[in-house]
Amino acid sequence: MTVKRIAGGNFQFTAIAELEVFSHCGMQNLKYPAGCDTLNKIQGSDFAGKPAQGNIRIWSGQPVNTTKDFMKDAMEMLALTSRTFLIPINGLVPGLKEAVASAYLCMRAIDEIEDHPDLPSDVKVSLLTGIGTIVREPSRSDALQSLFHPYREQLPAVSVRLNDWIELCPSTITDRVLQSTAQMAEQMAEWVEREWHIRTEDDLDHYTYCVAGAVGELLTDLWMWYDGTATDRTKAVAFGRGLQAVNILLNRNDDQTRGVAFFPDGWGMEEMVAYTRKNLRQADEYIAAIPPGPVYQFCSIPLALAHGSLNALAAGESKLRRSDVLEIVGRLTGDTKS
Repeated sequence: MTVKRIAGGNFQFTAIAELEVFSHCGMQNLKYPAGCDTLNKIQGSDFAGKPAQGNIRIWSGQPVNTTKDFMKDAMEMLALTSRTFLIPINGLVPGLKEAVASAYLCMRAIDEIEDHPDLPSDVKVSLLTGIGTIVREPSRSDALQSLFHPYREQLPAVSVRLNDWIELCPSTITDRVLQSTAQMAEQMAEWVEREWHIRTEDDLDHYTYCVAGAVGELLTDLWMWYDGTATDRTKAVAFGRGLQAVNILLNRNDDQTRGVAFFPDGWGMEEMVAYTRKNLRQADEYIAAIPPGPVYQFCSIPLALAHGSLNALAAGESKLRRSDVLEIVGRLTGDTKS
């Protein structure tokens, strides 16, 4: 692929798949509708276009971020949506960092739909089941945008940009991330239809598996994909389940305000804390088997924050104090300024 600047501020190019063009906005990747023979006007700039050669993938006509831009956007989105995972993801090495950031933001995108305070349940179910179907298809960008379009004003950016987070993922592990995204979206839709009725500990186990334990399994596969690090899948489920149980405890009042209770019938704080500690003990065993390195540090930070939050609740606090968060993160990362 060649791009040349010619007289009059115009550009001459040969389009094969994705064109890199210079405009008043700088270099950007663009994709164009199939069947174009020449392209003369893009983003307000005039172009002298040679005939396109080969197939050109269909796109909306809007600029597409490079992977570097996606990573910058991803870290900014993480800063807005999760203090628990921003620092550990930021500390990962290239390749693994993109994969985990992609996986986290895909899960966050659908979680925001499940938890949306204003969307009717039937809309949530339609969106979540639609996502489950679309992300299994080889071409998904236009279909996702069509799905989201009627609700763009209500949905948060992290949800609307789901396809961007998918594009961030390294291609050799994208299918695994998509499998988890589809499965979680469909299972969340089922829980919306059930109105999150949790009667027994088995119900709680099933719910926490659907929204968090399965994420532990995905992380286990990401570790294996990256450098062959093998971890216990059963304890990986407990790792995710324990973190989710802490969130249930922290958010109990807010959940009750919106008419949702994740505590099984007859359970109070004592029973839920015991359930949480049981899973966190297995989570401790999960990371104890991981050798020192980026994977261990990634897992150790949210787990330590979960333990700290549980201890804060036991001491009568509503959540972990910021100073305690900074102390825990600084101790684990070696950054005393954190």
